[in-house]
Amino acid sequence: MDIDTGTTELLCNVQGGVALITLNRPEARNAMSPALTEALRNQIKARGDDPDVGALLITGAGTAFCSGGDVKGMGGRGPRGQMSYEERLADLRWRQTHLTGALAAVRKPTIAALPGAAAGAGLAIALACDIRIAAKSAFGTTGYARIGLSGDYGIAWLLTRTVGPMRARELMLTSEKVDAERGERIGLFNRVVDDARLPEEAFAFAKSLADGPRVALRLIKDNLDDALHIDYATAHYREAERLVSASRTADHKEAVQAFVEKRKPKFAGC
Repeated sequence: MDIDTGTTELLCNVQGGVALITLNRPEARNAMSPALTEALRNQIKARGDDPDVGALLITGAGTAFCSGGDVKGMGGRGPRGQMSYEERLADLRWRQTHLTGALAAVRKPTIAALPGAAAGAGLAIALACDIRIAAKSAFGTTGYARIGLSGDYGIAWLLTRTVGPMRARELMLTSEKVDAERGERIGLFNRVVDDARLPEEAFAFAKSLADGPRVALRLIKDNLDDALHIDYATAHYREAERLVSASRTADHKEAVQAFVEKRKPKFAGC
């Protein structure tokens, strides 16, 4: 089912419990225009709340995932260049919270499929997803230092927690390009696949998660998020609460019955 996003710069289709969200500015390497960014914010919120969606799969049209912000509109050239410091700060904070902040907060599995470059804020979007699957020709770069900027959309926080502080410092300070092979080796990408197979394999992966026990997956994400900032004893208590909650779901009972009957479970999402 095609979803009207309000712009041709962002496409969305829901099929088999997967919301496929495609950044669609291939002529600009899917750079973040105002229309694309607004539509992406809206779809993250809408599909995250959609009971028919079990997983979000974000990708880019053409040969790039997202090249980040439109550099031609930077340096005071765009409309935001006329804002005061306070206005600009409030605007950026709001946009960050409602894009990568909202994406990281989605309680469903989120996957980024990278057909090519993920740069700057585009890399931050990929990092805000749970899983990153890259084509062999893909690469990632922070890019900010090259244009005299320090980073936004939570990229330093996300990168540090993805590849560790040592690698994050290297990638932020140098803006070097990290190809798919190295990206997988250092943990920037979870999987690397042949370019031609990326759409098929990424969708199959997303569907396998969408078909899973949705309550349990939501609680797993809560446990993993907690693990970043709570102590071990508190983690024990919260994990216990969530496991008992999961044990009371129909999906858990179905999984146990399927195990006994030696068949694949059919989860209902409750």
